[in-house]
Amino acid sequence: RSKGQERQTADHAARLAQQAYQQQVPQAPAPKPALLAQDLMTSPVTWLPSDSTLLEAWTVMKRTGIHHLPVTSVHGTLVGIISSHDLLPYAHELESVNSPGSSAGYKLARVMSSRVLSATPTTEIREIALVMLDEHVSAIPILDGSRHLVGILTTSDILRAIVHRSPLELWT
Repeated sequence: RSKGQERQTADHAARLAQQAYQQQVPQAPAPKPALLAQDLMTSPVTWLPSDSTLLEAWTVMKRTGIHHLPVTSVHGTLVGIISSHDLLPYAHELESVNSPGSSAGYKLARVMSSRVLSATPTTEIREIALVMLDEHVSAIPILDGSRHLVGILTTSDILRAIVHRSPLELWT
């Protein structure tokens, strides 16, 4: 055999050995995508229009067992949020057996928080949780590109996921 043929044979054998070695080395698993708001959010969302009253909000919260109600405009865009904590100062009047007090007829705009932090369905849970901790909020409405409500993410949703879906892959 010529030296050229021997070299080709040796090169070919080296390539085959390299390929066989690479196939034996365990490949690191591809990173899992981060957990997103759409994976944990509650949808559809219970909400009230802005012309609703405190008594209506109180009644919905008691009936459904929820603690946060997004408030929407007549066009369906988010304009605020009201929580059971916001209603506590009015609880005595709202719970009155005989007849609710005058505050029961207040419109939600009088009591709701109009500065509402929100996220998109593709926002990472880690980012939302950090905002919730930093801003001391326990609910984040999830909005589409037109600011229409598509879900809500609460601390209860995150805790429920930790209990039922553990271990959570929060890191990318």
